[in-house]
Amino acid sequence: MVNIKTILLVCAGMFATVSCSNKTVHVAGNTAKPKSTVSIATLPFKMPEVQLPKFKADTLNILDFGAIPNTEQLCTKAVNEAIKKCSESGGGVVVIPPGLWTTGPIQLKNNVNLHAKNGAYVLFTSDLSQYKLIDSYFEGNKVLRCESPIMGINLENIAITGEGIFDGNGSKWRPVKISKMTTEQWKTLVNSGGVLSKDGKTWYPSEGSRIGNEEKDKLPKNATPENMEPYKQALRPVMVSLVNCKKLLLDGVTFQNSPAWNVNPLMCENVTLSNLTVRNPWYSQNGDGLDLESCRIGTVTNCRFDVGDDAICLKSGKDQEGRDRGKPTELFTITNCVVYHGHGGFVIGSEMSGGVRNIFVKDLTFIGTDCGLRFKSVRGRGGVVENIWMEDIKMSNIPNDAINFNLYYFSKTASEDPLTGEMIVDKIPVSETTPAFKNMYFKNIYVDGAQQAIKIMGIPEMPVENIQFKNMVLRSDAGIQVNYVSNIEFDNVDLKLKKSGFAARLTNGQKINFKGFNSTGENQVFLVGGTTTKEVNLNMKNKKLNDKDLKILESIKDEVKVTE
Repeated sequence: MVNIKTILLVCAGMFATVSCSNKTVHVAGNTAKPKSTVSIATLPFKMPEVQLPKFKADTLNILDFGAIPNTEQLCTKAVNEAIKKCSESGGGVVVIPPGLWTTGPIQLKNNVNLHAKNGAYVLFTSDLSQYKLIDSYFEGNKVLRCESPIMGINLENIAITGEGIFDGNGSKWRPVKISKMTTEQWKTLVNSGGVLSKDGKTWYPSEGSRIGNEEKDKLPKNATPENMEPYKQALRPVMVSLVNCKKLLLDGVTFQNSPAWNVNPLMCENVTLSNLTVRNPWYSQNGDGLDLESCRIGTVTNCRFDVGDDAICLKSGKDQEGRDRGKPTELFTITNCVVYHGHGGFVIGSEMSGGVRNIFVKDLTFIGTDCGLRFKSVRGRGGVVENIWMEDIKMSNIPNDAINFNLYYFSKTASEDPLTGEMIVDKIPVSETTPAFKNMYFKNIYVDGAQQAIKIMGIPEMPVENIQFKNMVLRSDAGIQVNYVSNIEFDNVDLKLKKSGFAARLTNGQKINFKGFNSTGENQVFLVGGTTTKEVNLNMKNKKLNDKDLKILESIKDEVKVTE
């Protein structure tokens, strides 16, 4: 056994002190634990201090358990035996030295810090026989799924740290759509093997993958690990699956190229994620970056995301199963993160049936992200999203909406009367399946280029409620559009349109207040429609509104007040 305690004690960039045998030792890491831009004392909600894991100084090296670097020989047994030995002896650090390490699934254990040194490249094997089919979770539900490359279940006091890279070899698992590739890329992919969908627009790595995705009626009705084996390539796992774990730390490493979602803590408590790089090809199907699901008490700080689906996403289960679980994602601060490519920069939903609440988000930057701040659900989900604070958000070159609420996700979108702006959608009774988004506060938001600045599509039986936008600078093609909202305020918002149109389209809303609003580049400032619209107050900062600036549905003119 190689003992590198001395090296760990003097290594630059150590961050967490712990007590062991009456001595103070450090957990190896690549940088000091980042100082957040917020403290729990200043948060708008009460939050306990996040508990960090603590580890003994005892250190094991995977080389001493038979791992061989820079070959295709699997080191699965060596890595897992080192982790098991470390845990059984009271915990400590398991070191992955520099080198290329090919491995099957890694099983984390209590009280172990898996530390990947700078230069360590852990590549998970493309041999799918190494990944057993097990009872697992995906997209908010319990399902039969392949083992994740990195797994931890019912654990406490665990970490993955260092400067190394963990690569999920996701290209061996994922289907690819022709619309997401250049002609030359598509040609190369098709010539590499695999099979095409019947319409020729989707590539699959195998026939089993195609059937498992496109012809599910051919799958066994009562799925078991045995009868689903031919289709296992369709049962793509998340890369880092941490279920019901406490005192969890992920720091400094790179997680990339995942089979499906990348990092997925589920029902975990006291979660610290810092200095991570999370990467997926931009065309990767279900290639989310981080999915915090039904977790409570934690921080996400100083991370970088460049992925194929939503980047930083909060979830809490799907439909009835999520409501029965009843575990909201709550009590998190998310600060100092950058998102490059991704469908959404910061996202809540669409699987949010257990609720999301008491979240503080600050100092995020989105560069070329498809959508900036994204909130999504649909009738049938249920769940309440509330008490969300977002401030100091910077965005540039957003191809779609800078801020988007869509309560019709995966559903038929409501249609719009082109003359009145009236949204044509039936109102249905409120029940436990009705999703609710309320009490959300946006402050100091800066958008330099987006297709649309703000778009909110609520539902008539449960409008998006109590939303405040304050101190915003918005540069976009289209302006602000809100439908089925209640108690919404725009305070000191500066909007500049790159294309002519309405600065703000307001329909079927109650208590809509514009205060100190400034806009340029529009044909008309406000369109106000919807027969249920009430109590609209419009105030401009540097302009006196006249009739040519306003288009108001005749039947609701008395509900619209203009002040100077």
